[in-house]
Amino acid sequence: MERLFNLDPQLLHDAVLLAIAVFVMFLLLSYLLFNPARDFLKKREERIKGNIDSAEKAKEEAEKLRAEYEEKLRNIHKEEDEILSAARKKALDNETKIIEKAKEEAANIIDRANKQTELAVKKAEDDIKKEIIAVASMIAGKVVSENIDLNIQDSLIDDTLKEIGEKTWQS
Repeated sequence: MERLFNLDPQLLHDAVLLAIAVFVMFLLLSYLLFNPARDFLKKREERIKGNIDSAEKAKEEAEKLRAEYEEKLRNIHKEEDEILSAARKKALDNETKIIEKAKEEAANIIDRANKQTELAVKKAEDDIKKEIIAVASMIAGKVVSENIDLNIQDSLIDDTLKEIGEKTWQS
């Protein structure tokens, strides 16, 4: 046998056996060590992808919640404006009603005061007429008692009352 690369056959034989042993050892170790390591890395990669996906879903849900929250805030502000405008309108209506009621009461008070004034004026006029009649009667009584007898005195009083009554009582 001839030497290959100037190596003796025993060395080549040992080298081939060593190569086969290394290859078998590589296959055995890859099955026992590399495959579990690959599986571990693959599972880790899937877990990381799952975490990333769940984080993206959580982020999307958070965005949706934020959008809903902002929409609710806008609706709350709209409702607040509606409630305030309704309250203002109600207050203005109440103000108008109160003012109208106050004007009505003032008009009633003025009417009552005018009626009381008219009644007081009429009463004063009646009192004055009574006083005038009383004074006229006393004067007439003194004048007549000295000059006229009782029958003539009664007819004069009746005539005077008729004349005074028709003119003054009608005015």
